[in-house]
Amino acid sequence: MCLTGVDYFSTLGYQPAIAAAAAGALAPIATLILVAVTLFGALPVYKRVARESPNGEGSIAMLEKLLPKWKGKVFVLALLGFAATSFIITITLSAADATAHLIENPFAPSWLHGQEVAVTLVFLVLLAVVFLRGFHEAIGIAVALVATFLALNLVVVVTAAARITAHPEPIGNWWSTLTAQHSNPLAVVAVALLVFPRLALGLSGFETGVVVMPQIKGAPGDTHDLPLGRIIGARKLLTSAAVIMSGFLITSSFVTTLLIPADEFEEDGEASGRALAYLAHRYLGEGFGTLYDVSTIAILWFAGASAMTGLLNLVPRYLPRYGMAPAWSRAVRPMVLVFTLIAAAVTIAFEADVEAQSGAYATGVLVLITSASVAVTLSARRRAQHPAALGFGIISLILIWTTLTNVWERPDGAGIAALFILGILVVSFASRARRAFELRAAAITLDDQALSFVAAQDSGQISLIAHEPQRLNAAAYRRKFQHACTVSHLSPSDEPLFIEVIVDDSSEFETHLQVRGVTRHGFRILQVHSSNVPNTIAAVMLHLRDITGLMPHVYFRWTEGNPLVNLVKFLILGEGEIAPVTREVLREAEPDVSRRPWVHVG
Repeated sequence: MCLTGVDYFSTLGYQPAIAAAAAGALAPIATLILVAVTLFGALPVYKRVARESPNGEGSIAMLEKLLPKWKGKVFVLALLGFAATSFIITITLSAADATAHLIENPFAPSWLHGQEVAVTLVFLVLLAVVFLRGFHEAIGIAVALVATFLALNLVVVVTAAARITAHPEPIGNWWSTLTAQHSNPLAVVAVALLVFPRLALGLSGFETGVVVMPQIKGAPGDTHDLPLGRIIGARKLLTSAAVIMSGFLITSSFVTTLLIPADEFEEDGEASGRALAYLAHRYLGEGFGTLYDVSTIAILWFAGASAMTGLLNLVPRYLPRYGMAPAWSRAVRPMVLVFTLIAAAVTIAFEADVEAQSGAYATGVLVLITSASVAVTLSARRRAQHPAALGFGIISLILIWTTLTNVWERPDGAGIAALFILGILVVSFASRARRAFELRAAAITLDDQALSFVAAQDSGQISLIAHEPQRLNAAAYRRKFQHACTVSHLSPSDEPLFIEVIVDDSSEFETHLQVRGVTRHGFRILQVHSSNVPNTIAAVMLHLRDITGLMPHVYFRWTEGNPLVNLVKFLILGEGEIAPVTREVLREAEPDVSRRPWVHVG
């Protein structure tokens, strides 16, 4: 909870000030709406996500199932772009805010002023060092920081509440200001609703909570498809974090709004971005205030750990499976370095400015939560759970309105997210094109009939004739066999095997190949479902060579059409120029010519 919630809890360092600056006297009311959306909107949504996507793929996996093939992949990549926006900006914004708290402390040396970018980069490097050492160390640091930070916040809030109780004048002043500005209670609620999207930063952390579910200890009877113990643990995590944070959000908003003059929340005010720190210094002394500052700096610095954890769990579950990332992207340490370099580039680009990055942060958070709410709504509807679908539908509408309002008011956030999406799309498709000639079989299994067909090959080699599964009449098989005999050393008395590849979803990269033996019109056929034709034929040939010790030979006819068009068809549809691509895949997979299966084309 502490590791995934360190980003969530750290928003106490700036959320009360943001609420007061955005809503003024309405800040407590707007915060109540935020808490209501948290407890009755985001929390139920992600508890359902935890049940339906318990293996670390988050709400994105639910939407992936609703949009199959290439359109689903592109949609997932777009969502990953928003996730990357949210997580990377979490790292950079939190580190920049930690820098701001450090520089604004009264005991900080004066030479730090003007060095925001350099200090923020140091924080990023320190965060990377923690993850390079190991995941266990990150959890230990997170627990210590969260426990200390929440304890200090509790002291500040209780002290401020006790002061208000002893001297209740601020309550009367606040109420007078509120009623003077908005005499109609309905107007109060309406204006608070309009202000609510600016407080959306307080909804961060839920997606990370479900992404890291594989790290949660399950029960002895857990299975991969239904890990009930892990689901229960994840729900406890989400509920605990939401309840703790909601309590702090409400109380901190009330005490800061009542006790801090409105002008102090302005851009150059002492409470700008650090309302609770202002109260800590004012009512508990400079010593305690500095201790609070140190704790805030530490947790804001380490808030990026939550985002880094999310990235390290999310990216390897999608991009390598799509063939859109190098194989090393499954390893933790190289990815930590990549994400740190990206975060450093973003920090330099935005000059470590917290305000400039907050719009992108809110946009990423809101899009992920909105997509999750839409996913669970569609899931409930498919299962004919009409009351649940109605409830989640209402939540989705609220979040859609919040997201659109945030984008309208702060379009820069959507612009930054668009850059991340474009970058992910370009890099992903370039990587997939570069890996196009790899073997893509995660595993290969032959059924008993297929094994018997292979075992019956007694000519000292395994002869395969590639055949299109769209032409299943007897004449098509006879023509293909006669052509193979004409252009090669096969004789009419031979009994070669036909191999047919049925492309189901060409957007998939790696598949488990299950080869079935089929008899049709007296011909023996090896039939396999896959995402592409040439890579599959090459993988099956290498597998047959390894299990039999015989050299496979495959016979093709040249493909008609423009070579460039066929290349595009291969990259997108898994077909195209089959014969030369099969040969190229074999050449890359088996450098020893004497052990490389033969490709015959005529």
